[in-house]
Amino acid sequence: MNSEIMVEARDLCKNYGTVTALDHVSFSVNKAELFGFIGPDGAGKTTLLRILATMLKPDTGTVRIGEYDAVNDYRKIRNMIGYMPGKFSLYQDLTVEENLQFFAGIFGSTIKDNYYLINDIYDQISPFKNRQAGKLSGGMKQKLALSCAMIHKPDLLLLDEPTTGVDAVSRKEFWEMLRKRKEDGITIIVSTPYMDEAGKCDRVALFQNSKILSTDTPENITANYGSVLFAVRTSNMYTLIHDLKYCPTVRSAHSFGQYIHYTDKEINATMSDIEYYLRGKGHSEIEIRQIDATVEDCFMRLMLND
Repeated sequence: MNSEIMVEARDLCKNYGTVTALDHVSFSVNKAELFGFIGPDGAGKTTLLRILATMLKPDTGTVRIGEYDAVNDYRKIRNMIGYMPGKFSLYQDLTVEENLQFFAGIFGSTIKDNYYLINDIYDQISPFKNRQAGKLSGGMKQKLALSCAMIHKPDLLLLDEPTTGVDAVSRKEFWEMLRKRKEDGITIIVSTPYMDEAGKCDRVALFQNSKILSTDTPENITANYGSVLFAVRTSNMYTLIHDLKYCPTVRSAHSFGQYIHYTDKEINATMSDIEYYLRGKGHSEIEIRQIDATVEDCFMRLMLND
């Protein structure tokens, strides 16, 4: 494996009975890279992270982390990773400080040894260091879980939907912390269902129905959208989505907040063309503007093409 690669997965498959969780998944993650798996619930992200954390064996395919094989060398790998599962899994009857001491201790470390890795987040929860973990708020639980995952200074940090269920301020702080840890040389793999978080990663893999649809930088993914994209709004949004979806030249039409994002099969289609069509359908107060594609637009496009 290339010395600059931290994780390399080839042709991973995993089934639960008749349900396919991973379908021939391949990817690589560079050292000190912040890599994101972006996709909805049920796409296969958690299964993949559990395989990377050596908690599950793939049915077929291989994973190498550093120089080690994830199946044959799992004990060595567990000493070099930090894993934060999607569900809060710390000891709820232990205090904040006791949890942190415990997780540092099982890796032969102490809080003092690597405090610099967690000081910016632990300082926020230290006023509650004597509170039981189970009595913390959602955001505080996530910060404690991240602290425990990092306290032994792992080479690879695996985070399964770490910002799900936390407030917007905590989400912002969380990503700022991850960028700092990347700068410390830690490789970070994070999964999230939030498309807007893709832009915070160095590279992302768009995940759907057990498969990777695309892997690239967020900038390259959006640059390759390949069509002129319009944001459309009228006085009757209920009928607008129907009328756009059944436009004879429609390529795609999806609801995005207060607008419908629309692309046309005709590469020379203009805003005037769309307005003319909508007025013929009885729409008024028509607002149309050309916009840049987001990662979510690209995800929807890839789903249609899959």
